[in-house]
Amino acid sequence: MNDNNNDAVHEHRSFWQHAYGAYAPNTRLTEDLKVDVAVIGGGFTGLNAAWQFKRDHPGARVVVLEAAQIGFGASGRNAGFSTRLFGLEPELVVLRWGRQKMIDAHHYLEKAVAYTREVIDSHGIDSDYRHAGLLRVSYSPQQVARLGKTLELYDSLGLAADMCWQDSDALRQQYDSPRLLGGIRETGTGYLDPCKQVRGLKGLAASAGVRIHESTPVLDIDPSGGGIVLRTPVARVTADKLVLATNAYSRQVPGSRALERRQFPLWTYQVVTEPLGDALWQRLGWQGREAFGDNRQMLHYFRPTVDGRIVMGGGDVLAYTGSATDEQPSPASWAHCEAHLKWIYPQLRDVRIAYRWGGPVSVNADMVPEISFVGDERMIYAGGCFGHGVALSHLNGRTIADLLQDRRSELTDFWIVNRKAIPMPGNTLSCWAGRTARQALRAWDWWEERALKT
Repeated sequence: MNDNNNDAVHEHRSFWQHAYGAYAPNTRLTEDLKVDVAVIGGGFTGLNAAWQFKRDHPGARVVVLEAAQIGFGASGRNAGFSTRLFGLEPELVVLRWGRQKMIDAHHYLEKAVAYTREVIDSHGIDSDYRHAGLLRVSYSPQQVARLGKTLELYDSLGLAADMCWQDSDALRQQYDSPRLLGGIRETGTGYLDPCKQVRGLKGLAASAGVRIHESTPVLDIDPSGGGIVLRTPVARVTADKLVLATNAYSRQVPGSRALERRQFPLWTYQVVTEPLGDALWQRLGWQGREAFGDNRQMLHYFRPTVDGRIVMGGGDVLAYTGSATDEQPSPASWAHCEAHLKWIYPQLRDVRIAYRWGGPVSVNADMVPEISFVGDERMIYAGGCFGHGVALSHLNGRTIADLLQDRRSELTDFWIVNRKAIPMPGNTLSCWAGRTARQALRAWDWWEERALKT
C-alpha cells in the first residue's frame, strides 16, 4: 500500500482486498454443466458448504458460482472478528426467543469459533488468525450498568465461564485510555484477515475437486423442471440441489420473490490507520492485542492488524434502496470512525487514516440468523448474520452440507434451521423502517452519552 498520499485511500474494495495484492480469479463459466450441487456465492458460507459436501462425497459434482471475485463481498470486507455474538443483544434474543434458545445459540457459536480455528490450524490457512479474545467496553455510567446486567444474564444462563468483569481501574492498568469505564473480557474468541481466509477456503474447496467460477453472475433460476436450471451470461447449470449463499446480496438473486423478503442489506463502514510503530503501541498499552467492541446501540468495534495498524468500524448503519453490489461511500461515517478512535486514544491524534471502505451486512425482521429452504428442500438459503458472521457462516456451511445430504445432525437440529421467519417488507418500506430504527438507536446512545466530554 502506498502510505505517502496525504489523503486516505478509498477504492471499491476493502483494506484487506487491497493489501492482499495481486490476485488471479478463476475464469467465468463458459460451458453448460450438470451437477449434484450448485452454490451461488463464493464467501465463507458457500465455500464451506461446497468443500464439506465434496469431502463427504468425493464423487459428487459441485460448482460454486461467484458474480464478482472470491473475497469481493462481506467475506472480504468485514473486520474479521470470530466471535460468539448472535443477532442483537442477548437480552433481546431472550425476550424474543426465550432462555433455552439463547443457550443453544451460544453453544452453536462456541462450536463455530472452534470450527473456524480448527479449519485454519488443520489446513494451514495463512489468515493471520489470533485467538486473543474480546473486550466489550462501556464509556458512560449508564452503559456500565447495562453491561453489568448483560454479564449477570450470561452468568444466569451458565454461559459466562470464560467471561470476567473489568472495572475502570483494571482497564486503565492495561490500556492508556481515559474513556473505558468498565467491560466484559472473554477469552474464547479471535480475529483474522477475512480476505486471506476466504481465498484460503477457495483453495481448500478447489483442492477437493469443487469447480469455482468467478465473474459468473446468475441471471435466472428456474426450479420448475426435474432439475434447478441456473442461467449465466454464457452457459447454463442444471443442479439437483442449490445453495443460496448470498447473504446481504440476496435481493440481487433473480427468480425468487420469497428470497427477496428474507433480509435487507444495511451498510457499515470502517477505517484503518497507518502502521503505528512500536513506540506508539507502547504508549497505548494494549499488550494482549485483544479485539474491542462497545455496548452502544450503534456499536463500534476495533482491533489490531498483523502489521501494527488499528481497524475501526461501526457507529452507524445506513440503508439504501439500490443494489447491495453498488459502492455506497459515506464520508460522514468514515469521519465518525476516525474521530471516535482518536477520542478513545488521544495518543492517536496525529495518526493518519490510510484506508476507508464499507460494505453491507444482512439483517432480517426476526433479528437472528437463519438457514431455510426456499420453495422446497432442494434450495437452501442462509442469511441474517447481522455483521457477526465470520465464525457463524463457517459453521453454517457445515450445517448446510448436512442438509444437502438429508442428514440429521446436532447442527441441523439447531433452531435457526428451517424456522418460520417473519418476511421483510419491500425495498422502500424496509429502507424507511431501517432509517427509523437507526434514529431511535442513535437517540438512545445520545441519552446515555450526553454527559461525556467530546
